[in-house]
Formats: sequence, structure tokens, C-alpha cells
Amino acid sequence: MSEKLNQKQNFLKGIIKDNPVFVMLLGMCPTLGVTSSAFNGLGMGVATLFVLLMSNIVVSLIKSQIPAKVRIPAFIIIIASFVTIVEMVLEAYLPVLFEQLGIFIPLIVVNCLILGRAEAFASKNNMVSSIIDALGMGTGFTIALTFLGAAREIFGSGSIFDLRFVSEDASTLILFILPPGAFIALAYLTVLFNRIATKTS
Repeated sequence: MSEKLNQKQNFLKGIIKDNPVFVMLLGMCPTLGVTSSAFNGLGMGVATLFVLLMSNIVVSLIKSQIPAKVRIPAFIIIIASFVTIVEMVLEAYLPVLFEQLGIFIPLIVVNCLILGRAEAFASKNNMVSSIIDALGMGTGFTIALTFLGAAREIFGSGSIFDLRFVSEDASTLILFILPPGAFIALAYLTVLFNRIATKTS
């Protein structure tokens, strides 16, 4: 019973207490670079979650077989393998999203969230715990990117997931879909998230 409780706490920790974006400020490159829309944020979040989950599983399974001297290069090779899979799948089945995410897909390889969880958690824990950790952190990352993309799209374009709810000639804050808008939206959402998280803890 206590083990299930710990697993639940580990899962929720990645979403709320240790949210990769709003609390730990990890993976800022894709967070700021691709979140001009909710669809892009969700796509990048799911891609990162998949790579994080699969790399955590593999690292937890073969951790005892990896020599300490080549631990980090080995982790990077594992991560890069799954990033290549994601890149090929997106290019084949979601070409529009593939075009939108562009260079940020291969950059998942050097996302400090993924490498950090492989080094700090998966290499020291069993597969089940590593899966739960990856799902929690990955879900938290996906939620953060989707919320950030949604906020920028709503204020900057008057739409969400390309569904327009204001007329095309209505005035919007176009700044939010431009690069500076990413910093502004992230700052406000970080403050809001941490206030809510503090009240609920």
C-alpha cells in the first residue's frame, strides 16, 4: 500500500511540485521556441514524453551493464535512438507538425530534462519506478507546453488549436505569438502555477 502511495506521489511530483517548466525551469529551448500554438506545444510535449519514457525504461534495465566512464555518452546514444524514431514517425504521419517543430525535434536529444532523469533517477531505480517518474515528468512537461502554447495562441491569434473564437479583423495582442511573447507568457504562467501549487500543498 505504501509503495503504491509513493508511486502516486512520484507521479504527481513531476506534474505539480517539481514541474519541469514552471518549477525547475528545464527544457527552456523548446518551451520558448515552439509554443506559438497549443498544437505545437502538445506535439512537442508528447514527443518529449515518449523519448523520456522509453529512455528511462532502457536505462533502468541496462544500468548495471554500462561502465561508469561511458555512462553519459551511453545515455545520449539511447536518447538519440528514440528521438530518431520520433522524427521519422512525425515526418511520415504528421508532416505539418514535423515542419512546425523543425530543428527542435533533434534537439530533444540534449534536453536536460531527459538526460537529467536518466542520470538522476532511471540509472538508480527499477523499471517500474522509472516508468512512473518518466510519466510524471513527461506529463508535467506536456501540460506546461500546452498551456503556454494555448495562452500565446489565445491572446495572440484569438484561437485555440486553430479554432478561432474571435473574428479575423478583431484586434489581438500579436506580441504573444512573437518570440518576446514566449517570455512574457512563461513569466505570468509560472507565477500563477506556483501560487496555485503553494495553496494546494
